[in-house]
Amino acid sequence: MQTTTLGQNGPTVTALGIGTWAWGDKLFWNYGNDYGASQVQAAFEATLEAGISFFDTAEVYGLGESESLLGRFMKQLGRPAQIATKYFPVPWRFGAQSVSEALTASLNRLQVERVELYQVHQPFSFFMSQETLMNALADEVQRGRIAAVGVSNYSADQMREAHGYLAARGVPLAVNQVQYSLLHRKIERNGILDTARQLGVTILAYSPLAQGLLTGKYSPEQSFHFNDVRRIDPRFSKSGLEKIAPVVQLLNQIGEKYNRTPAQVALNWLIAQGVVPIPGAKTAQQAQQNAGALGWNLSAEEVAQVEQVTRPWVG
Repeated sequence: MQTTTLGQNGPTVTALGIGTWAWGDKLFWNYGNDYGASQVQAAFEATLEAGISFFDTAEVYGLGESESLLGRFMKQLGRPAQIATKYFPVPWRFGAQSVSEALTASLNRLQVERVELYQVHQPFSFFMSQETLMNALADEVQRGRIAAVGVSNYSADQMREAHGYLAARGVPLAVNQVQYSLLHRKIERNGILDTARQLGVTILAYSPLAQGLLTGKYSPEQSFHFNDVRRIDPRFSKSGLEKIAPVVQLLNQIGEKYNRTPAQVALNWLIAQGVVPIPGAKTAQQAQQNAGALGWNLSAEEVAQVEQVTRPWVG
């Protein structure tokens, strides 16, 4: 199984992880109606069976339910996993103690004593400075409750600032988790990708399949009715699907050569950039599909072809 090290000397994890935003989330993903706990447990089991053990969650996913489900699955099956979760610096949290308390609550829901990665979900410094926040995270590394520190949705400058405060404590910044896919390549233009590489920070790519647009399931000739956040996304309109049709066509062509799906080609392209994609999986079938992105490599020419056809999504 392909693996990668988070940051310069962080934990070694599988080169692809699973994002669990949809696990327990009713507001955006209609959890409990379109799918439920049995489906996501099957996705968890299928992921582990495929050799992938890295799961990304957050305390706000399903208001804690995503973490609770992961904790329950690990305990029931006796199958530990490598967990990344996130602290949300919302306004009523003041001072370093709030970081410690939030981590304690996450660990309790996950039923573990330590997580591989603890990330700041969003940049927010109105009530607590970045210096205070990063020092609080460094304290938790020293306490042994987190193996590595990460951030999420940080700009290049914010990443440098966080890196500096942590470095002063001898703790590397391991990760910046950002949106990155063939249909969302802005980090290549705004300095985030270059800065991460300069600092030795690993990029975790959320929404790496553009919420399903890169799976090849959707075409302009069909009409779709969504019960989740995609129902208001213009990319899923007829005109939006027409725009991405050349991308999906190329992914299909390349996929036929390797007996892979368009989604697996899209994920493999991200892995070729040195990032760790974390696609979601609500069913065992989706988990198995994700795993098919590993164990093979696009050629340099194919990587360049995919880069060329998706260049409009850089800016």
